[in-house]
Amino acid sequence: MNALRHRRAAVAVVAAVLLPLSLTACAEDSSDKASDSSSAAGSTPEESKSAAGDDTSADKPFGPACAGVPTEGAGSFDGMAKDPVATAASNNPALSTLVTAVQKAGLVDTLNNAENITVFAPTNDAFAKIPKADLDAVLNDKAMLTKILTYHVVGEKLTPQQLESGTFDTLQKSTLTTSGSGESYKVNDSANVVCGNVPTANATVYIIDTVLMPK
Repeated sequence: MNALRHRRAAVAVVAAVLLPLSLTACAEDSSDKASDSSSAAGSTPEESKSAAGDDTSADKPFGPACAGVPTEGAGSFDGMAKDPVATAASNNPALSTLVTAVQKAGLVDTLNNAENITVFAPTNDAFAKIPKADLDAVLNDKAMLTKILTYHVVGEKLTPQQLESGTFDTLQKSTLTTSGSGESYKVNDSANVVCGNVPTANATVYIIDTVLMPK
């Protein structure tokens, strides 16, 4: 009887010693598997982000004048993307002269109802380069004003890549040319794109620093 008790006590002692060791080994094995699984899924959030790449950067507006666009509201890039192009331009203070010209020419509905167009939009400073007497004369000559404004519109949405070396038909029925690369582009070798690839509901806008004159 005493021998049986001693045997049971010995078994209990061995079990008390071995059980923690067994649990520790299981825990380490689980940890190793979890680590292996983590490595297989991707090392770190930074590496995963790097692998995914920044695919949207090429679709964003670019250029020095983009810094002056409001960060929120109807005049922001997000706000302009929701409105057709003439309405979107009216919410950008830097394009107020252009908007006045479009209204005088009766082109608001034409531009807002067009589909998939590109507008090269001169800034207020671009119009200011024209002598005041000449600008006033053009603003009061609807036929001439319409000719000039429609020359700034191309009947398709143009990507920056298409501007690298392009010749495009305008709504005025003549052509304009573009050149450049990266974030530096010119139109007709005279106007610089100062804020490009701006989306609106029906158009892509390239804001330029010089008014284009039809050929």
